[in-house]
Amino acid sequence: MDRLASFIDRVNTGVGKASSWLFLLLTYTLVHEVVATKVFRSPTVWAFDASYMLYGTIFMLGAAYTLAVDGHVRGDLIYRHWRPRVQATIDLTLYILVFFPAMIALLIAGWSYAYYSFSIGERSLQSPFGPIIWPLKMAIPVTAFLLLVQGISQVIKCVRCLQRGRWS
Repeated sequence: MDRLASFIDRVNTGVGKASSWLFLLLTYTLVHEVVATKVFRSPTVWAFDASYMLYGTIFMLGAAYTLAVDGHVRGDLIYRHWRPRVQATIDLTLYILVFFPAMIALLIAGWSYAYYSFSIGERSLQSPFGPIIWPLKMAIPVTAFLLLVQGISQVIKCVRCLQRGRWS
């Protein structure tokens, strides 16, 4: 089981690190728009759409990586003072009662949302550029799936902590 958790962590870390490279493209897009607008007085029609689509994709694909490295916000003022077994018990309970049902709901709803967008050829109405929007919406179920899988890794770590009395 430890090997499975380690494999899941490596996959989600890879996805998170790979998606972080999109920040370079996002930065280029924003700098290009500022220069085009302020220097040449010729704004683009695509930069706004590209920037929110890139940022949304980066944010969503980084969620499972953040969970893998224990980077999400929690009530750490109390949590860090608990013994590891208490932490693992609370975490395990919350994963089972809250996290997994929420991620399953997000996966189902996100898939429906993205599939509908794809099936009608939905386009963004935010600018005259009007790019297709389903790739951004497809990031929702992909993120839910990656988070579900990472949740399995986290549960394995909780069980190991309960067995050993320490986080490995």
